[in-house]
Amino acid sequence: MNGTPLATWSPGTVRRLAAGTWIRLAASVVMLGLAAPVGAQTFELQGEKALIAQTRDGASTRIGSVFFEPASQAGRTAFRVKMDHAALRDYFLSMREFKCLPAEAEVSCYVPYPYAQPGTIAPNDLGWLEHSLLFLYKQPRDFGAKLWNGIIFKLSPTPEGFVGSPQAVDLNRISAPPDDLSVPPYGPFDRDDFPPGARWVTSVRIE
Repeated sequence: MNGTPLATWSPGTVRRLAAGTWIRLAASVVMLGLAAPVGAQTFELQGEKALIAQTRDGASTRIGSVFFEPASQAGRTAFRVKMDHAALRDYFLSMREFKCLPAEAEVSCYVPYPYAQPGTIAPNDLGWLEHSLLFLYKQPRDFGAKLWNGIIFKLSPTPEGFVGSPQAVDLNRISAPPDDLSVPPYGPFDRDDFPPGARWVTSVRIE
């Protein structure tokens, strides 16, 4: 039919050609899907992952690593957070040393969770990993640590890993051990969302 003018084709011929084109296109898509590696975009909770701070100026800074491995408890994964001290600066605040990410607008200081904790997560339970990413913020001119200026990052899963949004917490709450060490002390009613862009570290990523 290559030599037949398009205007002379019958409606039935056009429909048959169009249907054939769509069938061939669908088959090509299926074959491409079969050829793609299964789980190519799936984040594996295994081994070392980068811990990255995204700041208000658009910069991304690797501030540490998170290590994942299978846990003894079924359905859970063990983790360990290690901060990169080369990426952070020492600050002595209120007679304590903190590892901080400095900036002219705001200084963000890492606060290690001070008590024993399970160190595991599950798909619907990321609380202990969130509690291992506590920070406090201060103005560069401030010499003391104001523990009510605490930050916890609410983690959400993505195909590439986790992304954490900053929420306000009062770190004075963990100045003494909680009654039950197996329960994360900052529940959903112990946190408040910051307005967008309020903090210098706008998010953290684990990927």
